[in-house]
Amino acid sequence: MQQDLQQGQDGGDNQTSQVPPKQKNELLEWIKAIAIALILVILIRWLLFKPFIVDGPSMKPNFHTGERVIVNEILYDIRPPHRGEVIVFHVPSEGRDFIKRVIAVAGDTVKVEGDVVTVNGKKVDETYIQGAIDEAHKNNQLYNNKNFPNENFQDGVVPKGHVFAMGDNRSDSTDSRMIGYIPLGDIVGRADVIFWPISDMEWIKH
Repeated sequence: MQQDLQQGQDGGDNQTSQVPPKQKNELLEWIKAIAIALILVILIRWLLFKPFIVDGPSMKPNFHTGERVIVNEILYDIRPPHRGEVIVFHVPSEGRDFIKRVIAVAGDTVKVEGDVVTVNGKKVDETYIQGAIDEAHKNNQLYNNKNFPNENFQDGVVPKGHVFAMGDNRSDSTDSRMIGYIPLGDIVGRADVIFWPISDMEWIKH
């Protein structure tokens, strides 16, 4: 009798130490879900979006050195860039990437003369730098000191498969006025979000 009782107690202990099949299945499902989520994050990070660090003053007053931006790499696989969008692109001659603003697209005739930019004969309303332009004018200065077309690039018509881009800081920017039209194949994507530092975090206006 005592032996039977002891065996019964041992059997009860074994039962309580085992994980019920239902809990095992739930645990496996959670592990699978977390693994899938991590894979998706990695795929989104490397295939769709890319971080870019702003380096230099060429996009002041809207972007500053050290800011981190998220670049949408898939958008221009769906459609071409639009005027006013901020893009990141490769510059093979410089061996690095630039961040600039699209001013004109394929087929447009672009002209930059002082602080007046025209596309197809119409003045571009550059609200994103108007404050800086006004400040320069108060001091009897031009905000821009490099015109287009110029001695290096005399054709003001943007060719097929290219865009014309300039930095917001017109007097301190190496852009299409100096390096020519940007091939669509060199464009990494559109800058969509400033995510660092936190104090500068914002959606980028295009």
